[in-house]
Amino acid sequence: MISKEEALAYHAHPVAGKVSIKITKECKTQQDLSLAYTPGVAEPCLEIQKHPEDIYTYTNKGNLVAVISNGTAVLGLGDIGAAAGKPVMEGKGVLFKRFADVDVYDIELDTRDPNEIINIVKKMEPTFGGINLEDIKAPECFYIEETLIREMNIPVFHDDQHGTAIISAAAILNACEIQDKKLSECKIVISGAGAAAISCALHYERLGAKREHIILCDRKGVLRKERAHELDVYKKLFASDTKDKTLKDALKDADIFIGLSIGGLVTTEMIKPMTARPILFPMANPTPEIAYEDVIAARPDAVVGTGRSDYPNQVNNVLGFPFIFRGALDARASTINEEMKIAATMALTRLAKEPCMKEVEEAYDGQHYEFGPDYVIPKPFDPRVFVWESYAVAEAAINTGVAHRQLNLKTYKQQLEERLLKMC
Repeated sequence: MISKEEALAYHAHPVAGKVSIKITKECKTQQDLSLAYTPGVAEPCLEIQKHPEDIYTYTNKGNLVAVISNGTAVLGLGDIGAAAGKPVMEGKGVLFKRFADVDVYDIELDTRDPNEIINIVKKMEPTFGGINLEDIKAPECFYIEETLIREMNIPVFHDDQHGTAIISAAAILNACEIQDKKLSECKIVISGAGAAAISCALHYERLGAKREHIILCDRKGVLRKERAHELDVYKKLFASDTKDKTLKDALKDADIFIGLSIGGLVTTEMIKPMTARPILFPMANPTPEIAYEDVIAARPDAVVGTGRSDYPNQVNNVLGFPFIFRGALDARASTINEEMKIAATMALTRLAKEPCMKEVEEAYDGQHYEFGPDYVIPKPFDPRVFVWESYAVAEAAINTGVAHRQLNLKTYKQQLEERLLKMC
């Protein structure tokens, strides 16, 4: 565990913050200056005016993402405001660059008005190749993302919704294989009914889960149809006819438990009535809904994962967003559609079954990993994720007609591998 002092020192020294801007061209002579700015800069300006797509040739738009937040749902810290959330947004910039070589500007908006956020972000389209919405509370986040996707021609992706869904789904598919279960037959119980929980439920459904088998619980208990008058439009999607009223009730005979709520909510007595060979992913951070050790003690037949890096099967969003945007940017996609999200999930599912690289095991103190109950999802430092997932997303963009750049996929895979070598 890191200390408060270590964390503060890391962010403050040797310079304040975690990201900076660097120039990509020489600017040492009068000639360089004339090319970089006036009069030379007029030439690309005029070309872009005549041919708008040339902005991808002459500027950094094609490799630039905005990480945008208003700070209303920051990690487990809650509504701490735009300024207090800036270290997290800078952190997303670090991960984008470190794992996928994507440049980022973090933009913190001091407003709670969803329509104001929409109007501001829409006006940024000339600057950015993609928009990563971050840490915006539900239900506003759904409305903001849906509107921006509909009204913008660049990818818009709310990571808090889709990241956990895409990555946890990969882990669940593999866990189902290990536990000899079919996702279509599994009773799935989700603790939480916010942005991530609803997105997870929808994504699992696209992968074969049945809506009538999915139960969501909020602070007041199970989302039941008799509560419809108090549920927003998104929660109503999963209002159930079940007689279960509490999370404890719902967990009886459940095959899969997904935790996206608060720590310590689940006891060992609550998971004992789950079916044989259950799958549990309590992902509240830093304290899961039920401790990993408690699950193993009470249900040694379970496959277990958390959101923490110090236990097996960590669901870490860094396995998703950098590579999803890498593929989307490279294909010059106008959106990140459901097929691209599924492609990302399936790439992670397949990669987990490959022999683990020695370099990855060295990054984790020499631990050996192979496909099984303690390894159902790749590690974040597996460099193959960059190639496999980015490629899968770009391929799906092309196949579904949202790519504005027709990549040669065979060449593209080689380009990703070469880029990876430079990054390493």
